[in-house]
Amino acid sequence: MSKLILPPLSLYIHVPWCVRKCPYCDFNSHKADQVLPEKEYVSALMDDLRADLGWLKENEIEDRPIQSIFLGGGTPSILSVEAYESLFSQLRSLLDFTDDIEITMEANPGTFEAEKFKGYRQLGINRLSIGIQSFNDHQLKHLGRIHSGEEAKRAVNLAKEAGFDNFNLDFMHGLPDQTLEQALEDLQQGVDLGPTHLSWYQLTIEPNTEFFKRPPKLPKDETLWAIQEAGQRLLADHGYDQYEISAYAQAGKQAKHNLNYWQFGDYLGIGAGAHGKLTFPNDNLNQSRIIRTAKTRLPKDYLNLAKPFCVRKDNIEPEDRDLEFLMNGLRLFHGVDKKLFGERTGLDYSQIEHAVDKAIKEGLLESGPKLKTTTQGQLFLNELLERFL
Repeated sequence: MSKLILPPLSLYIHVPWCVRKCPYCDFNSHKADQVLPEKEYVSALMDDLRADLGWLKENEIEDRPIQSIFLGGGTPSILSVEAYESLFSQLRSLLDFTDDIEITMEANPGTFEAEKFKGYRQLGINRLSIGIQSFNDHQLKHLGRIHSGEEAKRAVNLAKEAGFDNFNLDFMHGLPDQTLEQALEDLQQGVDLGPTHLSWYQLTIEPNTEFFKRPPKLPKDETLWAIQEAGQRLLADHGYDQYEISAYAQAGKQAKHNLNYWQFGDYLGIGAGAHGKLTFPNDNLNQSRIIRTAKTRLPKDYLNLAKPFCVRKDNIEPEDRDLEFLMNGLRLFHGVDKKLFGERTGLDYSQIEHAVDKAIKEGLLESGPKLKTTTQGQLFLNELLERFL
């Protein structure tokens, strides 16, 4: 067996409130009251983190530097600068940040204020992910968004003025009755704003959403395919490399935090509904552990000090680690180093070698030092993963 090696460590922080719940959203988000319990939530986040760090210390793997932080939601930008000032002051007292740490905040145009975002930048938040979805006001209304197309453009300009020179714009395509021309117009307007990164993905109807209860009329499959192909060409022509299924970046601007997810790295997850993954190496494979954690979902329960933050710790058994690794790594268009398979799972590469060779012969994987899909393999990723069951 290979030796399980501690991977890089990131931190995910979940802020569960939004101004309004979008009809397509299946994330753990909740409509905000007029007054948010900011101080109480920051205090709970820190208690949650201390509990996780105590657990790591018990297993003698504490003092690992944090390479990236992601503030997700919900709408993290709904909280005040003062709340984040308190949060980051305490985070820095407990954690070792790497010198080149990437700190991303998800933000929606409807929660932008110039002074607020200057404050976020001064606190060390150095990357934004702005949820635009579309510049088309008719589509924005369909999607239940609280901003207009012009407000979205203003938000991006405010971000630049605040000193953010590294930011992602988040777009959907395949929107209700959307044409190819409309989808490309959205994408071109996004590119014209000069983001370093774009997330561009098809609207899907998820269970437990308003759209699932009352499905909108979506474009036909041939239109969806035409949008996908034309959009990929447009982004490539403007220097955006597709490095993951829905992620496009300028050179050197791939999202460090998301890359850690996809390369089967570790991450602490704090906040209502946050998930984490942590590695506990041991020379004996059967005594090594890779644990997934989940925190209580409802904000009222998370803020109830009588209830535990962590509601689930699931062990990824050795026999399941190969598929877990590949489900993440094969999302990357440039592949994942084969050596990481052993380091991140503790398994020998020989355990998947036969299935890999077969997939290469079938034209789904490329041969070489990386586990890397072909174009055909990306199109049939689920079928490819079935080879490793």
